[in-house]
Amino acid sequence: MRTTRSNPGTVAAPIGSYSQSVRVETADATWIYVSGQIAVDLDDELVAPNDLPTQTQQVYENLRAVLEAHGATFGDVVKIQTYFTTLDGLAESRKIRARYLPAEPPASTAVQVVALVVPEAVIEVDVVAVVAS
Repeated sequence: MRTTRSNPGTVAAPIGSYSQSVRVETADATWIYVSGQIAVDLDDELVAPNDLPTQTQQVYENLRAVLEAHGATFGDVVKIQTYFTTLDGLAESRKIRARYLPAEPPASTAVQVVALVVPEAVIEVDVVAVVAS
């Protein structure tokens, strides 16, 4: 087994001390763990403060970029965890999310929380993907 931690240049640098992704390679598969993504663009700016649908779009673009850096797609995602600070705009957020996911979506958990580390961020999403070796 081989483990590689990375911060792909296709997304903003992490806020604090962690890796944006961890790749675990085994004989049978490669597991990709993507840290929680918020709606920060490549200029390290939070996109659309307090706007759930617009932030959802940026979050899924960030996730796509990290997955692609590892040769994976949303079709390889087996688990999604989503944290919301508001449910205002949830229906539109779900529609945006659905555009990224395959017809048979992965396992998913969604919870509402009081706050995220960036005060005007209203959504954070982390994923786990598996690519067959």
